Amino acid sequence: MSFEFLSLETIQQFARDYGYWAVFLGILLENLGVPLPGETITIAGGFLAGSGELNYWFVLGSAIAGATLGGNFGYAIGRYGGWPLLLKLGQFFRFREEQLFDLKEQFSKNAAKAVFLGRFIALLRIFASPLAGIAEMPFWKFSLFNILGAASWASVMVSLSYFLGQVVSLEKLVAWAAQFAVLALLLAVAWIAIPIWLESRSLDKTK
Repeated sequence: MSFEFLSLETIQQFARDYGYWAVFLGILLENLGVPLPGETITIAGGFLAGSGELNYWFVLGSAIAGATLGGNFGYAIGRYGGWPLLLKLGQFFRFREEQLFDLKEQFSKNAAKAVFLGRFIALLRIFASPLAGIAEMPFWKFSLFNILGAASWASVMVSLSYFLGQVVSLEKLVAWAAQFAVLALLLAVAWIAIPIWLESRSLDKTK
């Protein structure tokens, strides 16, 4: 999600004017749920590095630092206040506490994968860290996969935009990234939903 009035030209100019701070703050705030196009700003930073306007390594370091710090803040929010908030949301959507507890347990089993791979998936990039905190994932384990995920995601985004940006437009790079993020989200939903659906069918047959 992003502010609709932020055109790609505005984002590119923002990255050009504020450089590494734009990349750092953009992805940090996006990780905290602020509707800023952090990934697009990161891609714009890599694109500008490819044209020689920014330094590749500083863009990469800013993206890793912003993603890592944003993940840590998200984890803290989930750990120290996320469960009561989740219970209130569950009551609003008529989920029983037992159902939410089961969801928490299921997430705990796959928390490491969610934190690492969530970097590449739309929406999960925002919610994986708070959910890890709610699931009480050990902080040392979260930190490891948070840093690995942030470094992997930033390396892919900055490197692709750095090299491909020399032969294709920024608009096309952003469009490809958005398409990949949506596809990854659909695959993640299917990966979670299909086993639950199959299990519910098995239970129905045994009744």
